[in-house]
Amino acid sequence: MTKAAELAKMGEVLTNSQIGGRRNILINGAMNVAQRATSSTGISTSGYYTVDRFQLFMGNTDGRVTASQVADVHDGFANALKLECTTADTSIASSEFFGVQTKIEGQDVQQFKKGSSDAESITVSFYVKGNASATFAVELFDNDNSRQASQLFSVTTSWTRVTKTFTPDTTGAFDDNNESSLVLAFWLHGGSNFTSGTLSSTFVSSNNVNRAAGISSFLDSTDRTFFITGIQLEVGSVATPFEHRSFGEELLLCQRYYYSIVFQTNNKYVGHGSYYNTSQLFWFKDLPTTMRTAPTLEIAAGTNYYTAYRTSNADGVNTFNISTATPDGVMFQNTTEASVGSEGAGAIIYTANDAASIALKAEL
Repeated sequence: MTKAAELAKMGEVLTNSQIGGRRNILINGAMNVAQRATSSTGISTSGYYTVDRFQLFMGNTDGRVTASQVADVHDGFANALKLECTTADTSIASSEFFGVQTKIEGQDVQQFKKGSSDAESITVSFYVKGNASATFAVELFDNDNSRQASQLFSVTTSWTRVTKTFTPDTTGAFDDNNESSLVLAFWLHGGSNFTSGTLSSTFVSSNNVNRAAGISSFLDSTDRTFFITGIQLEVGSVATPFEHRSFGEELLLCQRYYYSIVFQTNNKYVGHGSYYNTSQLFWFKDLPTTMRTAPTLEIAAGTNYYTAYRTSNADGVNTFNISTATPDGVMFQNTTEASVGSEGAGAIIYTANDAASIALKAEL
């Protein structure tokens, strides 16, 4: 990099009033972490499928998509989220919708000073490409005050960095809590309930018909692909260079919302426990970071998917449930199959099937 380029980048940061510290409010914007899976097919409903912190929102359509974390090296990025239309829907009903979004806690967006006289601009930047030219919408949605702002962006067959700045909103402060306050959404398909109005690039009271006016339809052909990575959300009117973080730091940030203890692996250690009595097996798991709330369990269950090794013996266990949970730790129990242990006996729990998976979730 030339000296002139270095000074130009430094100037961008200074202009944006971000001399040091974290600039990117989003987590996993480089699509590096994918605890659930690297690919999911036949998607027809809203949910988290592949890369962490990015949720597909989808409903009322016959279209189907595949989502994947893919290697696509460019501009310092090794990974991207790829969406493919695998079943088209060219007869668009009014209530159809599809896109990808990420939700942000209120306590993490206070720096925007939204709802005050000195509210800050919000800048979104990201890299996109597709199989053909298309027009989609990027939206900021204020959940606390039902306010929205959207802007159109273009996609071509080459990687392009898109930058969109949203003017300060002096109406409606974000709640200072751990609930979803701000949603960053990319609208890729919508029926007239979401596209028949007029797009507003400034924050206005929410009206669904205005949210994605003017977009193309991602589901109009099985040739459609959409790639996105390098998503950054920051304070100010200037898009600074993407803030790369180490994989370990990004993983820990993701684990506040989703923690995969084990994923589709046989003979993997998952915890130590003991028999409370002859029919109840308990084991405790400290969490690597404080989760957003006390988590719920996501588990693959099946005959003898798990094994509890005890003195000179082993018990096949089909599943576990949560006995108690806090944001910092979870007590698991089994009161069904673990019926041959002895009270007070210790146990080491391992997976016993390639399909065994245990995860905890506290998503927004």
